[in-house]
Amino acid sequence: MLGRILDQVVRREGTRVLAGLIRLTGDFELAEEAFQEACARAAGAWPREGLPERPGAWLTTVARRCAVDLIRRRRTGALPVEALPEPHLPEPVEDPADISGVEDDRLRLLFVCCHPALAQPAQVGLALRTLAGLSTREIARAFLEPEVTTAQRLVRAKRKIREARIPYEVPRPEVFPERLEAVLAVVYLVFNEGYSATDHPGLLRPDLCAEAIRLGRLLVELLPGEPEARALLALMLLHDARRETRLGPDGVLVPLEEQERRRWDRAAIAEGTALLDGAVAERRAGPYQVQAAIAALHARAEKPEDTDWPQIAALYGALLRLAPTPVVELNAAVALAMAEGPEQGLPWIDRLAASDALVGYHLLPAARADLLRRAGRVDEARAAYGEALRLVRNPAERGYLERRLRELG
Repeated sequence: MLGRILDQVVRREGTRVLAGLIRLTGDFELAEEAFQEACARAAGAWPREGLPERPGAWLTTVARRCAVDLIRRRRTGALPVEALPEPHLPEPVEDPADISGVEDDRLRLLFVCCHPALAQPAQVGLALRTLAGLSTREIARAFLEPEVTTAQRLVRAKRKIREARIPYEVPRPEVFPERLEAVLAVVYLVFNEGYSATDHPGLLRPDLCAEAIRLGRLLVELLPGEPEARALLALMLLHDARRETRLGPDGVLVPLEEQERRRWDRAAIAEGTALLDGAVAERRAGPYQVQAAIAALHARAEKPEDTDWPQIAALYGALLRLAPTPVVELNAAVALAMAEGPEQGLPWIDRLAASDALVGYHLLPAARADLLRRAGRVDEARAAYGEALRLVRNPAERGYLERRLRELG
Protein backbone atom coordinates (compact mmCIF):
# COMPACT_ATOMS: atom_id res chain seq x y z
CA MET A 1 0.00 0.00 0.00
CA LEU A 2 2.70 2.50 1.04
CA GLY A 3 4.73 1.42 -1.98
CA ARG A 4 1.91 2.57 -4.25
CA ILE A 5 1.63 5.81 -2.29
CA LEU A 6 5.36 6.42 -2.73
CA ASP A 7 4.99 5.86 -6.47
CA GLN A 8 2.14 8.38 -6.56
CA VAL A 9 4.16 10.93 -4.56
CA VAL A 10 7.13 10.53 -6.87
CA ARG A 11 4.93 10.97 -9.95
CA ARG A 12 3.24 14.03 -8.44
CA GLU A 13 6.18 15.70 -6.65
CA GLY A 14 9.27 14.13 -8.21
CA THR A 15 10.00 16.68 -10.92
CA ARG A 16 9.54 19.58 -8.49
CA VAL A 17 11.90 18.03 -5.93
CA LEU A 18 14.49 17.11 -8.56
CA ALA A 19 14.33 20.55 -10.19
CA GLY A 20 14.95 22.19 -6.81
CA LEU A 21 17.91 19.89 -6.13
CA ILE A 22 19.46 20.70 -9.50
CA ARG A 23 19.08 24.42 -8.78
CA LEU A 24 20.73 24.05 -5.37
CA THR A 25 23.59 21.75 -6.37
CA GLY A 26 24.20 22.85 -9.95
CA ASP A 27 24.81 19.21 -10.86
CA PHE A 28 22.25 17.01 -12.65
CA GLU A 29 23.88 13.70 -11.78
CA LEU A 30 24.41 14.53 -8.11
CA ALA A 31 20.81 15.75 -7.82
CA GLU A 32 19.43 12.60 -9.47
CA GLU A 33 21.53 10.37 -7.21
CA ALA A 34 20.39 12.26 -4.11
CA PHE A 35 16.76 12.03 -5.18
CA GLN A 36 16.99 8.27 -5.80
CA GLU A 37 18.61 7.81 -2.39
CA ALA A 38 15.78 9.80 -0.77
CA CYS A 39 13.20 7.59 -2.50
CA ALA A 40 15.02 4.48 -1.25
CA ARG A 41 15.00 5.85 2.30
CA ALA A 42 11.29 6.62 2.00
CA ALA A 43 10.63 3.03 0.90
CA GLY A 44 12.33 1.86 4.09
CA ALA A 45 11.08 4.47 6.54
CA TRP A 46 7.43 5.01 5.60
CA PRO A 47 6.23 1.43 6.20
CA ARG A 48 7.98 1.55 9.59
CA GLU A 49 7.19 5.10 10.73
CA GLY A 50 3.99 5.83 8.82
CA LEU A 51 3.24 8.22 5.98
CA PRO A 52 4.53 11.77 6.63
CA GLU A 53 1.95 14.54 6.80
CA ARG A 54 3.66 16.23 3.81
CA PRO A 55 5.36 13.48 1.78
CA GLY A 56 6.76 15.90 -0.82
CA ALA A 57 8.37 18.07 1.86
CA TRP A 58 9.79 14.92 3.50
CA LEU A 59 11.39 13.86 0.21
CA THR A 60 12.78 17.38 -0.33
CA THR A 61 14.40 17.51 3.12
CA VAL A 62 15.88 14.01 2.94
CA ALA A 63 17.09 14.52 -0.65
CA ARG A 64 18.94 17.68 0.44
CA ARG A 65 20.64 15.73 3.25
CA CYS A 66 21.57 13.02 0.75
CA ALA A 67 23.04 15.68 -1.54
CA VAL A 68 25.19 16.98 1.33
CA ASP A 69 26.38 13.43 2.05
CA LEU A 70 27.25 12.90 -1.60
CA ILE A 71 29.20 16.18 -1.78
CA ARG A 72 31.10 15.18 1.36
CA ARG A 73 31.96 11.76 -0.07
CA ARG A 74 33.14 13.29 -3.34
CA ARG A 75 35.51 15.56 -1.39
CA THR A 76 36.93 12.65 0.56
CA GLY A 77 40.46 11.86 -0.49
CA ALA A 78 43.10 10.91 1.98
CA LEU A 79 41.37 12.99 4.67
CA PRO A 80 38.84 11.42 6.99
CA VAL A 81 35.30 12.71 6.63
CA GLU A 82 35.49 14.44 10.04
CA ALA A 83 38.37 16.64 8.83
CA LEU A 84 36.41 18.07 5.91
CA PRO A 85 34.50 21.35 6.08
CA GLU A 86 30.74 20.78 6.29
CA PRO A 87 29.14 21.05 2.83
CA HIS A 88 26.37 23.64 2.76
CA LEU A 89 23.33 24.05 0.59
CA PRO A 90 21.17 27.15 0.84
CA GLU A 91 18.01 26.79 2.86
CA PRO A 92 15.06 25.99 0.59
CA VAL A 93 12.47 28.65 -0.07
CA GLU A 94 9.24 28.30 -1.98
CA ASP A 95 10.11 28.69 -5.66
CA PRO A 96 12.45 31.71 -5.42
CA ALA A 97 12.21 34.12 -8.36
CA ASP A 98 15.24 34.70 -10.55
CA ILE A 99 15.93 37.77 -12.66
CA SER A 100 13.01 36.84 -14.92
CA GLY A 101 10.57 37.05 -12.03
CA VAL A 102 9.42 33.48 -12.73
CA GLU A 103 8.91 31.52 -9.51
CA ASP A 104 9.08 27.96 -10.75
CA ASP A 105 12.08 25.65 -10.62
CA ARG A 106 10.67 23.35 -13.28
CA LEU A 107 10.26 26.14 -15.82
CA ARG A 108 13.83 27.26 -15.14
CA LEU A 109 14.98 23.66 -15.58
CA LEU A 110 13.15 23.55 -18.92
CA PHE A 111 15.10 26.56 -20.17
CA VAL A 112 18.37 25.05 -18.94
CA CYS A 113 17.66 21.83 -20.84
CA CYS A 114 16.89 23.89 -23.96
CA HIS A 115 20.06 25.99 -23.88
CA PRO A 116 21.45 26.55 -27.41
CA ALA A 117 24.81 25.10 -26.31
CA LEU A 118 23.14 21.67 -26.39
CA ALA A 119 22.22 19.83 -29.56
CA GLN A 120 18.48 19.41 -30.14
CA PRO A 121 18.34 15.64 -29.39
CA ALA A 122 20.24 16.27 -26.14
CA GLN A 123 17.81 19.06 -25.18
CA VAL A 124 14.80 16.83 -25.71
CA GLY A 125 16.34 13.77 -24.04
CA LEU A 126 17.47 15.67 -20.96
CA ALA A 127 14.10 17.38 -20.56
CA LEU A 128 12.25 14.07 -20.88
CA ARG A 129 14.58 12.58 -18.28
CA THR A 130 14.31 15.37 -15.70
CA LEU A 131 10.90 16.94 -16.35
CA ALA A 132 8.92 13.88 -17.42
CA GLY A 133 10.81 11.35 -15.30
CA LEU A 134 11.26 8.98 -18.23
CA SER A 135 13.84 6.23 -17.94
CA THR A 136 16.75 6.02 -20.36
CA ARG A 137 15.05 3.03 -21.97
CA GLU A 138 11.80 4.96 -22.50
CA ILE A 139 13.64 7.88 -24.07
CA ALA A 140 15.61 5.52 -26.32
CA ARG A 141 12.37 3.99 -27.58
CA ALA A 142 10.92 7.45 -28.20
CA PHE A 143 14.01 8.25 -30.31
CA LEU A 144 13.97 4.79 -31.96
CA GLU A 145 17.63 4.30 -31.06
CA PRO A 146 19.77 1.94 -28.89
CA GLU A 147 19.59 2.59 -25.15
CA VAL A 148 23.37 3.01 -24.91
CA THR A 149 23.23 5.86 -27.44
CA THR A 150 20.64 7.69 -25.35
CA ALA A 151 22.60 7.11 -22.14
CA GLN A 152 25.78 8.56 -23.65
CA ARG A 153 23.89 11.59 -24.95
CA LEU A 154 22.41 12.31 -21.53
CA VAL A 155 25.78 12.03 -19.81
CA ARG A 156 27.39 14.41 -22.31
CA ALA A 157 24.53 16.91 -21.94
CA LYS A 158 24.78 16.97 -18.14
CA ARG A 159 28.55 17.38 -18.34
CA LYS A 160 28.19 20.22 -20.84
CA ILE A 161 25.80 22.10 -18.54
CA ARG A 162 28.17 21.68 -15.58
CA GLU A 163 31.35 22.57 -17.42
CA ALA A 164 29.85 25.51 -19.33
CA ARG A 165 28.27 26.80 -16.09
CA ILE A 166 24.94 27.33 -17.83
CA PRO A 167 22.90 29.47 -15.41
CA TYR A 168 19.84 27.96 -13.80
CA GLU A 169 17.34 30.62 -14.77
CA VAL A 170 14.74 31.70 -17.26
CA PRO A 171 16.71 33.94 -19.65
CA ARG A 172 16.06 37.60 -20.25
CA PRO A 173 13.28 38.34 -22.77
CA GLU A 174 15.70 39.44 -25.48
CA VAL A 175 17.12 35.90 -25.77
CA PHE A 176 13.78 34.07 -25.68
CA PRO A 177 13.62 33.61 -29.47
CA GLU A 178 16.73 31.42 -29.62
CA ARG A 179 15.21 28.93 -27.17
CA LEU A 180 11.49 29.24 -27.81
CA GLU A 181 11.22 26.57 -30.49
CA ALA A 182 13.03 23.99 -28.36
CA VAL A 183 11.08 24.91 -25.22
CA LEU A 184 7.71 24.55 -26.94
CA ALA A 185 8.78 21.28 -28.57
CA VAL A 186 9.85 19.78 -25.25
CA VAL A 187 6.63 20.79 -23.47
CA TYR A 188 4.63 19.16 -26.26
CA LEU A 189 6.76 16.00 -26.07
CA VAL A 190 6.11 15.78 -22.33
CA PHE A 191 2.38 16.10 -23.04
CA ASN A 192 2.51 13.46 -25.79
CA GLU A 193 4.29 11.03 -23.49
CA GLY A 194 1.44 11.47 -21.04
CA TYR A 195 -1.23 11.21 -23.74
CA SER A 196 0.22 8.14 -25.47
CA ALA A 197 3.02 6.57 -23.44
CA THR A 198 5.97 5.10 -25.34
CA ASP A 199 6.88 2.28 -22.94
CA HIS A 200 4.42 2.08 -20.05
CA PRO A 201 1.85 -0.44 -18.76
CA GLY A 202 -0.98 1.97 -19.57
CA LEU A 203 -1.65 4.25 -22.51
CA LEU A 204 -2.13 7.37 -20.40
CA ARG A 205 0.02 9.18 -17.84
CA PRO A 206 -2.26 12.00 -16.66
CA ASP A 207 0.44 13.43 -14.38
CA LEU A 208 2.59 14.24 -17.43
CA CYS A 209 -0.36 15.77 -19.29
CA ALA A 210 -1.11 17.97 -16.29
CA GLU A 211 2.54 19.02 -15.90
CA ALA A 212 2.86 19.93 -19.59
CA ILE A 213 -0.35 21.99 -19.45
CA ARG A 214 0.90 23.71 -16.28
CA LEU A 215 4.17 24.61 -18.00
CA GLY A 216 2.20 25.75 -21.06
CA ARG A 217 0.20 28.15 -18.90
CA LEU A 218 3.39 29.55 -17.40
CA LEU A 219 4.84 30.09 -20.88
CA VAL A 220 1.70 31.97 -21.96
CA GLU A 221 2.06 34.23 -18.90
CA LEU A 222 5.75 34.70 -19.61
CA LEU A 223 5.24 35.35 -23.34
CA PRO A 224 1.84 37.05 -23.69
CA GLY A 225 2.62 38.29 -27.20
CA GLU A 226 3.81 34.93 -28.57
CA PRO A 227 1.01 33.26 -30.58
CA GLU A 228 2.74 29.87 -30.77
CA ALA A 229 2.84 29.61 -26.96
CA ARG A 230 -0.91 30.21 -26.83
CA ALA A 231 -1.48 27.79 -29.70
CA LEU A 232 0.51 25.06 -27.97
CA LEU A 233 -1.57 25.45 -24.81
CA ALA A 234 -4.72 25.37 -26.94
CA LEU A 235 -3.54 22.21 -28.70
CA MET A 236 -2.83 20.41 -25.41
CA LEU A 237 -6.19 21.44 -23.92
CA LEU A 238 -8.09 20.29 -27.01
CA HIS A 239 -6.38 16.89 -26.93
CA ASP A 240 -6.69 16.55 -23.16
CA ALA A 241 -10.42 17.21 -23.41
CA ARG A 242 -10.74 13.75 -25.02
CA ARG A 243 -8.43 11.92 -22.63
CA GLU A 244 -11.11 10.27 -20.47
CA THR A 245 -12.72 8.63 -23.51
CA ARG A 246 -9.57 7.17 -25.07
CA LEU A 247 -9.67 3.89 -23.13
CA GLY A 248 -12.48 1.36 -22.84
CA PRO A 249 -13.41 -0.49 -19.62
CA ASP A 250 -10.98 -3.24 -20.66
CA GLY A 251 -8.08 -0.77 -20.92
CA VAL A 252 -7.96 -1.01 -24.72
CA LEU A 253 -7.53 2.06 -26.91
CA VAL A 254 -10.75 3.57 -28.27
CA PRO A 255 -10.14 5.32 -31.62
CA LEU A 256 -11.40 8.87 -32.13
CA GLU A 257 -14.38 7.90 -34.27
CA GLU A 258 -15.69 5.52 -31.56
CA GLN A 259 -15.27 7.80 -28.53
CA GLU A 260 -18.26 9.03 -26.49
CA ARG A 261 -18.21 12.66 -27.53
CA ARG A 262 -20.72 13.73 -24.91
CA ARG A 263 -18.05 12.89 -22.30
CA TRP A 264 -15.47 15.24 -23.81
CA ASP A 265 -14.50 18.13 -21.53
CA ARG A 266 -16.40 21.03 -23.08
CA ALA A 267 -14.81 23.61 -20.74
CA ALA A 268 -11.33 22.59 -21.93
CA ILE A 269 -12.51 22.70 -25.56
CA ALA A 270 -13.95 26.20 -25.07
CA GLU A 271 -10.73 27.44 -23.44
CA GLY A 272 -8.57 25.86 -26.12
CA THR A 273 -10.68 27.32 -28.92
CA ALA A 274 -10.52 30.80 -27.38
CA LEU A 275 -6.73 30.57 -27.04
CA LEU A 276 -6.47 29.45 -30.67
CA ASP A 277 -8.63 32.33 -31.86
CA GLY A 278 -6.38 34.78 -30.00
CA ALA A 279 -3.25 33.22 -31.48
CA VAL A 280 -4.60 33.28 -35.05
CA ALA A 281 -5.59 36.94 -34.63
CA GLU A 282 -1.87 37.79 -34.34
CA ARG A 283 -1.49 36.82 -38.04
CA ARG A 284 1.83 35.06 -37.47
CA ALA A 285 1.23 31.50 -38.60
CA GLY A 286 3.10 28.64 -36.95
CA PRO A 287 2.90 24.84 -36.72
CA TYR A 288 1.17 24.77 -33.32
CA GLN A 289 -1.59 27.03 -34.62
CA VAL A 290 -2.20 24.65 -37.52
CA GLN A 291 -2.20 21.57 -35.26
CA ALA A 292 -4.55 23.29 -32.81
CA ALA A 293 -6.88 24.19 -35.70
CA ILE A 294 -6.98 20.49 -36.71
CA ALA A 295 -7.73 19.47 -33.11
CA ALA A 296 -10.48 22.11 -32.92
CA LEU A 297 -12.17 20.75 -36.05
CA HIS A 298 -12.28 17.30 -34.44
CA ALA A 299 -13.59 18.77 -31.18
CA ARG A 300 -16.39 20.68 -32.91
CA ALA A 301 -17.75 17.63 -34.76
CA GLU A 302 -20.73 16.34 -32.77
CA LYS A 303 -20.67 13.05 -34.70
CA PRO A 304 -17.78 11.34 -36.54
CA GLU A 305 -19.51 11.90 -39.88
CA ASP A 306 -19.61 15.66 -39.17
CA THR A 307 -15.81 15.87 -39.23
CA ASP A 308 -14.61 18.31 -41.87
CA TRP A 309 -11.98 16.02 -43.40
CA PRO A 310 -11.37 18.18 -46.53
CA GLN A 311 -10.48 21.13 -44.28
CA ILE A 312 -8.31 18.90 -42.08
CA ALA A 313 -6.49 17.59 -45.18
CA ALA A 314 -5.89 21.17 -46.32
CA LEU A 315 -4.52 22.09 -42.89
CA TYR A 316 -2.15 19.13 -42.98
CA GLY A 317 -0.89 20.44 -46.32
CA ALA A 318 -0.13 23.75 -44.60
CA LEU A 319 1.53 21.93 -41.71
CA LEU A 320 3.74 20.01 -44.11
CA ARG A 321 5.04 23.30 -45.46
CA LEU A 322 5.78 24.57 -41.93
CA ALA A 323 7.07 21.32 -40.41
CA PRO A 324 7.90 18.75 -43.11
CA THR A 325 8.46 15.61 -41.03
CA PRO A 326 7.65 11.98 -41.88
CA VAL A 327 5.08 11.76 -39.06
CA VAL A 328 3.25 14.86 -40.34
CA GLU A 329 3.36 13.35 -43.82
CA LEU A 330 1.79 10.13 -42.51
CA ASN A 331 -1.01 12.08 -40.85
CA ALA A 332 -1.52 14.11 -44.03
CA ALA A 333 -1.87 10.89 -46.04
CA VAL A 334 -4.50 9.57 -43.62
CA ALA A 335 -6.41 12.88 -43.73
CA LEU A 336 -6.39 12.78 -47.54
CA ALA A 337 -7.74 9.22 -47.43
CA MET A 338 -10.52 10.23 -45.05
CA ALA A 339 -11.43 13.18 -47.26
CA GLU A 340 -11.23 11.51 -50.68
CA GLY A 341 -11.25 7.76 -50.04
CA PRO A 342 -8.66 5.21 -48.86
CA GLU A 343 -7.33 4.52 -52.35
CA GLN A 344 -6.16 8.16 -52.49
CA GLY A 345 -4.08 7.92 -49.32
CA LEU A 346 -2.63 4.42 -49.68
CA PRO A 347 -0.09 5.22 -52.44
CA TRP A 348 1.28 8.06 -50.30
CA ILE A 349 1.70 5.73 -47.31
CA ASP A 350 3.35 3.11 -49.52
CA ARG A 351 5.87 5.72 -50.68
CA LEU A 352 6.59 6.60 -47.06
CA ALA A 353 7.14 2.94 -46.20
CA ALA A 354 9.49 2.51 -49.16
CA SER A 355 11.55 5.52 -48.05
CA ASP A 356 12.44 3.87 -44.70
CA ALA A 357 11.76 7.23 -43.00
CA LEU A 358 9.61 5.60 -40.31
CA VAL A 359 11.30 2.23 -39.79
CA GLY A 360 10.08 0.68 -36.54
CA TYR A 361 7.21 3.15 -36.16
CA HIS A 362 4.15 0.98 -35.54
CA LEU A 363 1.65 3.68 -36.53
CA LEU A 364 2.79 3.47 -40.16
CA PRO A 365 1.61 -0.13 -40.75
CA ALA A 366 -1.34 0.51 -38.38
CA ALA A 367 -2.52 3.44 -40.54
CA ARG A 368 -1.98 1.42 -43.70
CA ALA A 369 -3.96 -1.49 -42.21
CA ASP A 370 -6.85 0.80 -41.32
CA LEU A 371 -7.06 2.23 -44.83
CA LEU A 372 -6.81 -1.24 -46.39
CA ARG A 373 -9.64 -2.39 -44.09
CA ARG A 374 -11.80 0.56 -45.17
CA ALA A 375 -11.00 -0.23 -48.81
CA GLY A 376 -12.13 -3.85 -48.36
CA ARG A 377 -8.67 -5.28 -49.10
CA VAL A 378 -8.93 -7.79 -46.25
CA ASP A 379 -5.90 -10.01 -46.85
CA GLU A 380 -3.56 -7.04 -47.19
CA ALA A 381 -5.12 -5.44 -44.11
CA ARG A 382 -4.46 -8.61 -42.08
CA ALA A 383 -0.80 -8.57 -43.08
CA ALA A 384 -0.46 -4.86 -42.20
CA TYR A 385 -2.12 -5.36 -38.81
CA GLY A 386 0.31 -8.22 -38.18
CA GLU A 387 3.26 -5.96 -38.97
CA ALA A 388 1.93 -3.26 -36.63
CA LEU A 389 1.49 -5.84 -33.86
CA ARG A 390 5.11 -6.89 -34.22
CA LEU A 391 6.20 -3.29 -33.61
CA VAL A 392 3.70 -1.97 -31.05
CA ARG A 393 4.76 -1.87 -27.40
CA ASN A 394 1.90 -0.27 -25.50
CA PRO A 395 -0.68 -2.85 -24.26
CA ALA A 396 -3.65 -0.53 -24.88
CA GLU A 397 -2.69 -0.02 -28.51
CA ARG A 398 -1.89 -3.71 -28.89
CA GLY A 399 -5.37 -4.58 -27.68
CA TYR A 400 -6.94 -2.28 -30.26
CA LEU A 401 -4.91 -3.74 -33.13
CA GLU A 402 -5.75 -7.29 -32.02
CA ARG A 403 -9.44 -6.37 -31.96
CA ARG A 404 -9.28 -5.03 -35.51
CA LEU A 405 -7.48 -8.15 -36.67
CA ARG A 406 -10.17 -10.37 -35.09
CA GLU A 407 -12.90 -8.35 -36.79
CA LEU A 408 -11.36 -9.19 -40.17
CA GLY A 409 -12.09 -12.87 -39.48
